[in-house]
Amino acid sequence: MATSVRRKNRSNPKRSVNLYYIGVDIGGSFTDLVVIDDAGKFSIYKAESTPGQLIKGVVECLNLAAKDLGLSVKELLQKVPYFAHGTTVATNSMIERKGARTGLITTKGFEDTIFIQRIMGLYAGLSIEKAIHFSQRSLPVPIVPRNLVKGVTERVDYSGTVIVPLNKGEVRNAVRELLAQKVETIAVCFLWSFRNPSHEQEVKKIILEEAPGLLNCISSELIPVLGDYERTATTVINAYLGPPIATYLGTLEKNLRDLGLMGNIHIMNSIGGAFDVKEAAERAVYLLSSGPAGGVLASLSLGAALENKNIITTDMGGTSFDVGLIADGNPIIASTSVVDKYHILVPMIDITSIGAGGGSVARVSDRGLRVGPESAGAVPGPVCYEKGGTEPTVTDADVVLGLIEPEFFLGGRKKLSKALAEAAIKGKIAEPLGMGIIEAAAGIRKVVDSQMADLLRTVTLGKGYDPRDFILFAYGGAGPTHCCGYIGDLGISKVIVPVMATVQSAYGAVASDIRFTFEISQPMKTPPYFDAASKYLDVERINSIFEMLETQGIGALRKDNIKEKDMIFRRTVAMRYRRQTHEIVVDVPNGKLAPLDVDKLANEFDKKYESVYGQGTAFREAGIEITLFRLDAIGQIKKPVLKTYQVGSQDPSKALLGEKEVYFYEAGGFVKTKLYDGTQIHAGNLLVGPSVVYYPGTTIVVGPDYKSSVDRYLNVVIERV
Repeated sequence: MATSVRRKNRSNPKRSVNLYYIGVDIGGSFTDLVVIDDAGKFSIYKAESTPGQLIKGVVECLNLAAKDLGLSVKELLQKVPYFAHGTTVATNSMIERKGARTGLITTKGFEDTIFIQRIMGLYAGLSIEKAIHFSQRSLPVPIVPRNLVKGVTERVDYSGTVIVPLNKGEVRNAVRELLAQKVETIAVCFLWSFRNPSHEQEVKKIILEEAPGLLNCISSELIPVLGDYERTATTVINAYLGPPIATYLGTLEKNLRDLGLMGNIHIMNSIGGAFDVKEAAERAVYLLSSGPAGGVLASLSLGAALENKNIITTDMGGTSFDVGLIADGNPIIASTSVVDKYHILVPMIDITSIGAGGGSVARVSDRGLRVGPESAGAVPGPVCYEKGGTEPTVTDADVVLGLIEPEFFLGGRKKLSKALAEAAIKGKIAEPLGMGIIEAAAGIRKVVDSQMADLLRTVTLGKGYDPRDFILFAYGGAGPTHCCGYIGDLGISKVIVPVMATVQSAYGAVASDIRFTFEISQPMKTPPYFDAASKYLDVERINSIFEMLETQGIGALRKDNIKEKDMIFRRTVAMRYRRQTHEIVVDVPNGKLAPLDVDKLANEFDKKYESVYGQGTAFREAGIEITLFRLDAIGQIKKPVLKTYQVGSQDPSKALLGEKEVYFYEAGGFVKTKLYDGTQIHAGNLLVGPSVVYYPGTTIVVGPDYKSSVDRYLNVVIERV
């Protein structure tokens, strides 16, 4: 099943379209596709995701788009210079343990590093509430079985000096043993290889001699940074995910080329940009937050157009609720992340998720109501989908309360069963708790809204940000339906439902630039009680490191045919006080640095430290360390620009469908509510709550204490009355 909507250009006469830009995001429940023409007009298409056949949803959406535009699929794709794709394939392969059979070659004596995990694997990724309970802790399922880990003789010290030569005979035997055990890929990670990569390079050479074409991944090329366990885990995961990602993307590219696509194909990565298909397969670990990152990038683009620099991004889909932050015009980047209980060192847009989506299952546990984290997914889905689901979900509750209209769901192309939703909530929730169906449905909605509000507090207040300084973007299929509930009492003054709300991640993919990140650990430190940082942090060495990273960045961007005038470089360092374990990322100006710039860098670190941990917490007397150097290489490409519309009358009566009684738990009962057709909403329209606006991909619920207006981009802006 697929559905579509196209916003018509209401002000300009018809014109011929020369180019279309396409963005795709495949989620657990739906595949989203957006087509933007070179005048800024867009069309949105959705198809149900098919487990095991993810490309099927993409093709269904392309068929709808071509039909809608009066073209064949081939004619459409021949007009597409840029096809961008956000994907959950890497995440799913990791969680479901469907990666390649992977071998690991490491320094002899350190074969168990990946299993010991510095004793962090038991509680990695758990909330504090769960981590304190021993029964909740468990080690992750190993990515590499112990029999596929081979130690070889070699040793490099912290300065990069070889103190034990590499035993090439042992390496060759290890490679042959792994090949005999049918490995599909080999990861290589030695101690201190980021200071001297020569031993890893020798192993790579031997692997290619023994098995030409076998995918291999060496840590000094992928992530040359400090931290032997994290670097090993990152390298192994990259090798583990490489083959399935290469297979999936190869199939996708072949299908698109066969259908007529001649333009570039790029894959959304987790750091706020895109790779080409080959680079994505080689850096598969960078795709672990591909889909959610697209939503943040789309929010960044729209925020810039609206002159909003501080944004809380909230994506409520069918399975999860994802929250990110954009502060002072830049997405917050996490240097380390936990993925399925493994720590990885790849920088990612910092997105925090909980299992709270439209498909989250409600149940009675210990005589109390629980919602999520389990999800009904795309199959069988919520009970009201009539696909065999039996467990009530958040979507079922929204249908019962009258917030989602069964006849209008997905533009009327998918009818929902209110009767089945009521029966499921009655049997599974209402009767066990001794309450009515409506009361039970309202409880489901309130619980999930409260869980999401708690996460917003954690992501903002818990990290030193005042939510009153931010506006909130609500997107995803369920975000606009719940946003008035989950902003809670945080003091957020404005919520924006983007015009691309139902395909925000897909739009982010097509609106992003090419981006690579290069890092290296070259520790530098001052003594305690120092006077000037520039006396101890060698400015010439710092310049040399950034020049090396910039050379790598230029080379990577040139492979994507990016001209030098379109290249942008952003430099940062990770700094900390000596003997601390956590770093603060500090911006570094471009160009050749002078000693005074190093002193300013230390001062900026002190200020940033206090902004995070509180005034007076800086402790320069301990001395300062630089632990990591990072360069973001950005290639600006031609991107579609959203069309603006002339702001007209505030009167939305042309879009009015009627009125009905809708239950709002915040009002304590049913309230007469106006219903609107979102496809008929015009720029300038004012809608006073309570009101419900139906779009083919989502439903916007404006609560009783709110009003909403439509801006020149057709975003819906919700504010308290």
